[in-house]
Amino acid sequence: MTPNLMSTSFSALKGLATRKVEFKCDRIPYRFDNVPLKKLFNWISVETSIRLRTVKPWGMPTILQIEPTNRCNLRCSLCPVAEGLTRKAGFMKPELFRRIIDEAADYVFLILLWEWGEPFIHPEIYGMIEYARSKGIRLVTSSNGHIFAHGDHAEKVVRSGLDTLIVAVDGISQETYTKYRRDGNLETVLTGIRSVVAKKKELNLRTPLINFRFIVMRHNEHELPRVRDFAQSLGIDVLTLKTLYPGHDVDPAEDKNNEFIPANPKYRRFKYTEDFKRIRQVQNPCKNFWRSPAIHWEGIACPCSFDVEEHYPLGDLKTMTLREAWFGEAFTSIRRQFRENWGAIHVCGNCSYAYKGGDCSRDTIIEAVTFRP
Repeated sequence: MTPNLMSTSFSALKGLATRKVEFKCDRIPYRFDNVPLKKLFNWISVETSIRLRTVKPWGMPTILQIEPTNRCNLRCSLCPVAEGLTRKAGFMKPELFRRIIDEAADYVFLILLWEWGEPFIHPEIYGMIEYARSKGIRLVTSSNGHIFAHGDHAEKVVRSGLDTLIVAVDGISQETYTKYRRDGNLETVLTGIRSVVAKKKELNLRTPLINFRFIVMRHNEHELPRVRDFAQSLGIDVLTLKTLYPGHDVDPAEDKNNEFIPANPKYRRFKYTEDFKRIRQVQNPCKNFWRSPAIHWEGIACPCSFDVEEHYPLGDLKTMTLREAWFGEAFTSIRRQFRENWGAIHVCGNCSYAYKGGDCSRDTIIEAVTFRP
């Protein structure tokens, strides 16, 4: 028995004995107590199929990434939305979201409620969060934070039941902030964060956990010595330092000339050779095909968030169930191809996981500093 399989077996036995499951997302631990047996057995089955490298997963997805919208109020550098998506823009219909949640509730532990776009410009976002939470699913989402400085958005997000709110603040001065977050205003973001913190205290609620996200880039790495105290002064819960993905569908040979890649190798996403070429993985460690698909706003199921333009549409959830898509021929075919020759799949051969240092489940968060339990 391999060490990985032994670890999975131990986790399975522990889960069955305690009815508890714990895993990390962005280095933040999430613990699930009194897990229903159906969900627990599904999780064990999925993780076992991953360890055994089967073609088909032995269960339904345990994590979902759902895109409420691919529209955004900023024009961030390197972002495909700012550069202009070829697929149309829109908002996920609440009835489609509820139907997905109804089917997934028996299996899914966590939803990552964002992909390409700003989720909080969706007019029904708080109702969507509340609905998923009512079904026992926990949610993490990421925002540029501007909206929480306006109206009653701070109160709504605190009352929604959201588990974790990541606020991307990639600079502690307007000059550094707007270099990447184009059209953004740092003071508006900070006002929004303070409003959410204040509303949590007023309502005496522990959630959402507020994650101050700082993507380290060449123009802001000089601020790293001050960012911890700056973040803590806002009253947030966690500071996470993340590495930069240098751009989608960008030739890796151009990394050397990319003005955003940090000068300090410690803060770079990838490991490089002496002539600044990314070092490829021998085996892509991605597990998304077996436990975590991405669902775009119009209901198209894709391999993951790196399939920005839906080059690999694997099911339309407007006309089929999640189960039909997950175990359907399109998903099965691409899983088989991944096992046989993952580099031949464009989205897999060029994603973060394809290179050393780019494991999104382990490497891309450099540091997580917790200020509050």
